[in-house]
Amino acid sequence: MMTVPREQTHSTRSFVVDRENDRFLLDGAPFRYVSGSLHYFRVPRVLWADRLFKMRMSGLNTVQFYVPWNYHEPEPGVYNFNGSRDLFAFLNEASVANLLVILRPGPYICAEWDMGGLPAWLLQKPDIHLRTSDPDFLAAVDSWFKVLLPRLYPWLYHNGGNIISIQVENEYGSYRACDFGYMRHLAGLFRALLGDRILLFTTDGPEGLKCGSLQGLYTTVDFGPADNMTKIFALLRKYEPRGPLVNSEYYTGWLDYWGQNHSTRSISAVTTGLENMLRLGASVNMYMFHGGTNFGYWNGADEKGRFLPITTSYDYDAPISEAGDPTPKLFALRNVISEVPYHFIKHQRLSLIWGKGNFLCPQGPIRSILPLSFEAVKQDRGFVLYRTYLTYTVSEPTQFWVPNNGVHDRAYVMVDGVFQGVLERNMKHQLFLMGTVGAKLDILLENMGRLSFGSNSSDFKGLLEPPILGQRVLTQWLMFPLKVDKLVKWWFPLQLMKRSHPQVPSGPTFYSTTFPILGEGGDTFLFLPGWTKGQVWINGFNLGRYWTKRGPQETLYVPRPLLFSRGALNKITLLELENVPPQPQIQFLDRPILNTWPFVVPETSDRTPGSMTR
Repeated sequence: MMTVPREQTHSTRSFVVDRENDRFLLDGAPFRYVSGSLHYFRVPRVLWADRLFKMRMSGLNTVQFYVPWNYHEPEPGVYNFNGSRDLFAFLNEASVANLLVILRPGPYICAEWDMGGLPAWLLQKPDIHLRTSDPDFLAAVDSWFKVLLPRLYPWLYHNGGNIISIQVENEYGSYRACDFGYMRHLAGLFRALLGDRILLFTTDGPEGLKCGSLQGLYTTVDFGPADNMTKIFALLRKYEPRGPLVNSEYYTGWLDYWGQNHSTRSISAVTTGLENMLRLGASVNMYMFHGGTNFGYWNGADEKGRFLPITTSYDYDAPISEAGDPTPKLFALRNVISEVPYHFIKHQRLSLIWGKGNFLCPQGPIRSILPLSFEAVKQDRGFVLYRTYLTYTVSEPTQFWVPNNGVHDRAYVMVDGVFQGVLERNMKHQLFLMGTVGAKLDILLENMGRLSFGSNSSDFKGLLEPPILGQRVLTQWLMFPLKVDKLVKWWFPLQLMKRSHPQVPSGPTFYSTTFPILGEGGDTFLFLPGWTKGQVWINGFNLGRYWTKRGPQETLYVPRPLLFSRGALNKITLLELENVPPQPQIQFLDRPILNTWPFVVPETSDRTPGSMTR
């Protein structure tokens, strides 16, 4: 396993393809990388060094990661490379860990990340064609890469950095467009901004090689343990006849969807597949080596016959668990390449909090005859509250629905503040409502993550069609783009609008409490027995979604650095969107519960159920 000599001059540093001998050369010597994927945007910055060190100690010599465009350009022309978004600090941490880097900047990355890393503000132009030669899309891409790529230039290996190769686009052959002009444009842009010496490559599944590969870019493939390695590498040779064989995504596990089982891959299958590839002399990247967490609203979604949002946990059954712990899979893989408990915190008094519209949406509502999408009101993710008032009395239960599957993605419906039920994309399409003239109809719309794979163009969010009550189209809407995270961080410490007793069913309601930690503690997992679905914040940090009722994920990973220790008070805030348990409680466990079926509480967890007074 080769390291980068610190004393080398830049002119002697090189990473190239030796086609004659089907191998890579690093500084002129034969080289094969054994790499693992780790996403800096799924791991708190203070834990980067820990995760990278564990990867290096597992025998890896390279780390591979994406750069999500939407994480760094939240608004057109506004860039953020601070804090956990400082990818250059992450590059430095990789260098400290003596790891080379394979970079995947997109612009589309998939990654089960919201909209595959593309900014939602692109959809403010409704006719835009994503991942094509559409001038509007290319203009935005060019603008972004003219900011990002020059900053990466000093980090290229031949310039003294640790980036040995850069991927262009991502699994483009799986996209319906098959626009070679678009791919040629990207390749030319990368070359213009990064020069001719950096190795540029593509990655596709076997079925995507035809549209995803491009002359001048090194072709690699991705597949998992269950696939036919011999057959797939033979197909790869049709597109890349000479040079090293490369599997850029060798799947150690798989992603999870809400409502389905937690995905796993057996240790024996993963280790056997890796061993077989290494015997062939192939270079391999294991996806994922550490999965991390979809904090906040950053999860993506798939569409496989129906809309499938991805869970908050991105554990991926990876060798390093979501909490950063080495697993038996890691030790087995390490053998092929060369083998925290937490105290239960008793929950104290819980207060119910509800902020009025002026707190949730300080700029006030947007008025429109017909409802507008998230994109039209410039709300990338999270929630928008739609409000109108009944102009007539509905005295009998009357059908309420949104045509053409127009709820994207979940709608929580209230009449005069009383929760009526949920409408859900592809799943539940109608409710029955009553109300008097002048009654307030509120619809809280939740964005569950934009499509990140396949035909992911124009996945608009919100009420995409005007709702219908009986035979009448409802008009005259007020739309509140809710600034929930700002409210939790800045206003909730003021303890606004307290109420002591939750309604059952409660509908969208905020809850908050404080708790101390005695001693130092460690990483932990938040368990919410009896809660239904919502969002959690710890000390103002958006931990992500929970969906206890649907599963499979039952716990949320809480990294230790988020918690204050030695008796200091920590604050937890929950936005429960549907139903609160009769006796609300939370628990902190020493291990995750990632699979509802069968549901088994860890026997060795040191926990005592904590009750909440209301």
